Amino acid sequence: MLESVVAKFTVYILRTNRDTLYIGQTQDLASRLAQHRRHAKGAKYLAYFRSFELVYTEEFATRSAALRREAELKRLSRAEKENVIGLNHDE
Repeated sequence: MLESVVAKFTVYILRTNRDTLYIGQTQDLASRLAQHRRHAKGAKYLAYFRSFELVYTEEFATRSAALRREAELKRLSRAEKENVIGLNHDE
């Protein structure tokens, strides 16, 4: 019997050592975080910071849903983003 494979796409928020927020999405969070740490492949913005921490994640079954959520989060004000992060910590 074949198991159905469910694709998992993650939207994430990183907080840099200078307290700025970076929002992205990926299908492999661990690999993407490693790329950010090595300052490899995209996200040149993070190369300007010594360190960052993962402060928020949200999973989706499809890339299109993750991209919509990423765009939605990017449109929020700083205060609204902090609220989303705070709600995530309360779960």
